[in-house]
Amino acid sequence: MAASKLSLPKLDVQALLDEFRYMNPNDPGSWPLLPRVAVLFGLFFGLVFLGWLLVWDDQLTTLETRRTEEQSLKEQYLEKKRQAVNLGLYKQQLAEIDRSFGALLKQLPGKAEIEALLIEVNQAGLGRGLQFELFKPGQVQVKEFYAEMPIAVRVNGSYHDLGAFAADVARLPRIVTLNNLVIAPQKDSPVLTLDAQIKTFRYLDEDELAEQRKAEAARKKEKAAGGKK
Repeated sequence: MAASKLSLPKLDVQALLDEFRYMNPNDPGSWPLLPRVAVLFGLFFGLVFLGWLLVWDDQLTTLETRRTEEQSLKEQYLEKKRQAVNLGLYKQQLAEIDRSFGALLKQLPGKAEIEALLIEVNQAGLGRGLQFELFKPGQVQVKEFYAEMPIAVRVNGSYHDLGAFAADVARLPRIVTLNNLVIAPQKDSPVLTLDAQIKTFRYLDEDELAEQRKAEAARKKEKAAGGKK
């Protein structure tokens, strides 16, 4: 038996174009079905696009902004909650820091004690049999709550005596550091020459602290005045 062939209806493009060409704009009710459906779809998508452009786009942007703010507020809440839970521990740590800072501050001599400390450093070298060629205090450098005094030294002695001197300086009850160490041998001699910068520190007294605060306030005022220009 011969296979039957299914024939699809032919699409008359010209007829479809004629339906759109001869539409009466004043009588939409008389339009053919296809033009009416096409116009309805066009109006629908046009309204959707205008709604998106004029209303929904701004609303979605606002919604996304609010979601971001919500997430940020949640993170802030959780962080503050953790801080509240650990408040006692934080206070304990702060008290421990204050005690440690106070202990370190006690290791800094006052202005009246700095001369005695310099003598101790000098005696530490002489006690090890070192010969000082140079022991020259430099310009005091004032920091936020302490002052730093550099001392340029040049001493001669054996390797072991120089090492023992460095150890003695490290064991002083006050904070003293050895910096920029340069050791050089002397010609035809077992004696070594040590060039170094010793730094010692002292805390500022009340008058010096007041002067520091006054200078800092003046700098901030000058900076603020310069920013307004």
